[in-house]
Amino acid sequence: MLIKHRIKTAYRGLVTNKSRSLLTILGIVIGITAIIIVMSIGQGAQDLILGQIEGLGATTISIDPGKQPQGPSNFAEVYTDSLKPKDIEALRRPANVQGLKDISPMVIQPASILFENETERATVVGSTEVFMDILALSPEQGSFFTDDDVKQKARVVILGTKVKENLFGLSDAVGKTIRIKEQSFRIIGVFPPSGASIFSVDEMVVAPYTTVQQYLTGTIHFNSIMVRAENEKVVNRVVHDIEATLRESHGITDPTNDDFHVSTPEDAAAIVGTITTVLTALLGSVAGISLVVGGIGIMNIMLVSVTERTREIGLRKALGATEEDILYQFLFESVMLTGLGGVIGIILGAGISYAAAVVLSSTVAEGWTFAFPISAAVLGLGVSAVIGLAFGIYPAKRAAAKSPMEALRYE
Repeated sequence: MLIKHRIKTAYRGLVTNKSRSLLTILGIVIGITAIIIVMSIGQGAQDLILGQIEGLGATTISIDPGKQPQGPSNFAEVYTDSLKPKDIEALRRPANVQGLKDISPMVIQPASILFENETERATVVGSTEVFMDILALSPEQGSFFTDDDVKQKARVVILGTKVKENLFGLSDAVGKTIRIKEQSFRIIGVFPPSGASIFSVDEMVVAPYTTVQQYLTGTIHFNSIMVRAENEKVVNRVVHDIEATLRESHGITDPTNDDFHVSTPEDAAAIVGTITTVLTALLGSVAGISLVVGGIGIMNIMLVSVTERTREIGLRKALGATEEDILYQFLFESVMLTGLGGVIGIILGAGISYAAAVVLSSTVAEGWTFAFPISAAVLGLGVSAVIGLAFGIYPAKRAAAKSPMEALRYE
């Protein structure tokens, strides 16, 4: 029998029992849909984060305290007090770091913000004008603080839009006074909505870093230092000079004992890419378990089908069908079922992923875009075919091995 005749026979067998065929592929549809959704949302999240990192500019360099985290066991090392004012002074010297354009220390302190009878939890960020330039941010109302405010430790703040709305509603906030840790601060500006992002200021209160150190933290160390190089060509040299300068400032001779780590947007993008890829693969593998369950379901239903169609098998053999013909008929039925399930799963997964991207774009982050992973679609079809073969062989062999005389006598 020709292959096309075997395929037609298998197709007629599936069409004859539509309800059973649809129930058989349900597990495959669910599994493929889950994989497409997981990989699509994972890719969308990765694209969003990488886009925001790239938005910082290729000349932006971040210096953070503690060793570069390699895993959960040493993540706590990030929270150290190794970055201090003497480091800023050393980095600003042209003889130490050539090609450095701007530098901005950062101090971060969660706190409760009070205005009259209203209270709002927010993150107070101490910085300079340079940090806002890096983020390309400027107040929507009022103005930003100046270098003189930083030097004088002025008690002035700029509010993120959510903090402003929760404390003041629709009324004007500029010029009014809030309290943080029993200290009074004058509002000189309000940021425009930025949406969810890595450096969203919607739930932040920004002040001069000297002010935050003086009145809120009572410390002299920094949580991070942002640096800008003069151009992309000198970034690697600036990174090298920063590391050499900080090692000398901290009395470190062995680089393995560094109590700081320096990273560029390229480094951050590589780390984010690795993390999102691993998480997506992990979630995808969990979703893939349903494919195995679906495959087992197909095998069971195919075995039931073989039993129900025993007389049909006997009749076909009596009319000249070979064991090979019967084997291929049931094997093709299994592959066609899983293949159809794969196609339906891909279409359904793409549709749900697109709807999820639209919802996430309006509720989580405006920059969230729909990403259809071609590799996931190809993988889904391939896995579906493999499952059809793997779990269809045993029922097909059972059908092919039936004796025509016994099959015709079967009731």
